[in-house]
Amino acid sequence: MDSILQWIGYLASGIILLSMMMPSIIKFRWINLVGASLFSFYGFMIGAIPVGVLNGVIVLVDIYYLFTIYSKKEVFEILEINAKSEYLARFLKFHDNRIQSYSPGFNYEPDTNSVSFYILRNMSIAGLFLAHRKNQTDLHVDLDYVLPEYKDFKNGKYVYFTLKSKFVEAGFTKIVAEGNNKNYFNYLKKLGFREVTAGVYEKDL
Repeated sequence: MDSILQWIGYLASGIILLSMMMPSIIKFRWINLVGASLFSFYGFMIGAIPVGVLNGVIVLVDIYYLFTIYSKKEVFEILEINAKSEYLARFLKFHDNRIQSYSPGFNYEPDTNSVSFYILRNMSIAGLFLAHRKNQTDLHVDLDYVLPEYKDFKNGKYVYFTLKSKFVEAGFTKIVAEGNNKNYFNYLKKLGFREVTAGVYEKDL
């Protein structure tokens, strides 16, 4: 029994350490909640009451903040981008390493059919959406980038569901996205895209 409890302690420590490495506050809270729960159980089981109580309080804090995050009403808006925007160039350069890991080979090439905007959450830039018209009615996604602290699918839902009517009004009938990143593919599937050929996903509007 003692050896099992010891391994529970190691596991709890590892999970809490993992939570500290999460760039997303939501992932941090969920993983930290699991780790603190295990640590609280471990503390009480070995008779270390302060450890059990402290981590029990951390569990309650995590639950409180998760409730606040999920119940908070956020204001989403878009800010259209001028293709020659100096800020856009600097934004892309600053985030290039993460963008390349997410969308290998991406290179911004503005044209007259570009659909470009920042995604604002409570007036803070949370993401960048770059796309262009193809075959008259297809909206081809060039980049759908979300800052690490906002990776919770809310940005994607706003772009592909809330803004759907705006895309339809602009004459688009479907959205096409492609890439070579498994995480990106999973993201697209959760937003209702279907794979039509290897690495190419579509969503009807």
